[in-house]
Amino acid sequence: MIYFVEISTQAERDLRSIYEYIAFELQSVQNAKEQLARLEESICALDQMPERYRRYEKEPWYSRGWRIMPIDHYCIFYVPDHDHKIVNIVRILYGGRNMKSVLDGSEEA
Repeated sequence: MIYFVEISTQAERDLRSIYEYIAFELQSVQNAKEQLARLEESICALDQMPERYRRYEKEPWYSRGWRIMPIDHYCIFYVPDHDHKIVNIVRILYGGRNMKSVLDGSEEA
């Protein structure tokens, strides 16, 4: 089954922040472009078999059906909607962060 992949506004901001950090803080535009390409390719691949990655084990996200896909040093959080055949990309975060704090809003991404 083919799913339509939607990227939330917050996930788009996350991608922009990742690119800007690598390109400007680390001063590596080429690495930033390559990292963004890998993330985008992985996101697009969720159009097939979106349940192949595990559910995020922390509440309340587990109950909401959130899944987590690790890519390089990043984690892509998404929710598959089987009724409408949509995969909603919710957040894209650096894997070394305290995910729970960022997701519940007590720590800024």
